[in-house]
Amino acid sequence: MANTGNNKYKILVIEDELNIRSFVSTILDANHYQVLTADTCSQGLLVFSSYVPDLIILDLGLPDADGLSFIRHVRLNSTTPIIVLSARSGEQDKVTALDLGANDYITKPFGTAELLARVRAIIRSRHQLSHPGTEGPRVFVLHDLSIDYDSRQVTVSGREIHLTQTEYNIVALLSQHAGKVLTYTAIIRRIWGEADPGSIKKLQVNMANIRKKLGLKPGENHYITNELGVGYRMYHTEDPSSMHA
Repeated sequence: MANTGNNKYKILVIEDELNIRSFVSTILDANHYQVLTADTCSQGLLVFSSYVPDLIILDLGLPDADGLSFIRHVRLNSTTPIIVLSARSGEQDKVTALDLGANDYITKPFGTAELLARVRAIIRSRHQLSHPGTEGPRVFVLHDLSIDYDSRQVTVSGREIHLTQTEYNIVALLSQHAGKVLTYTAIIRRIWGEADPGSIKKLQVNMANIRKKLGLKPGENHYITNELGVGYRMYHTEDPSSMHA
């Protein structure tokens, strides 16, 4: 169930399809992670409580229970990051999983580089939250974009970008969760409080203004991508998608 070794980070893979479980385990093991595996929801909960992994990669279509129930159970008393790895590509499935507390959602089929980038991004963000100041997270840098949280200053290639207070708050929020999809609802609650019928439109207008001020043309996603119908994600520095978006 667990690969022994001196790997720093433990990752629990809960997947009932043997070929996928083996594939993901091999990828992670080759990149120096300690891998724990389970093929049912109940077994996953047992391994989770026994080994306390640093990250969980979870399939939703498990034979004994829906993976969403696993997320609900874990989030009762744990903030361990969860990446959903599922064949379900519907917007509502993604929104539900993310709103329940999943940190990311990857749709099958998936690329090796993408999976590893998401894993690194979440583990790094987790480390910074657990050890504030150890990596100086007061300045966020993504390619030529820089965000100084202390001065609330945003620059692109050294040029200051003049954002409104709301626009800055949105950009800062996304950068502080870089690599993670934040649902529309999650962003709205953090920026404005409770949602109202016009909240999503208000968010979209602000995002359009942000993209324009950052000098992005329609369709360009160098810094922020829109997961249509779900939410927004600020790329992480190691996310290969941001290099050619």
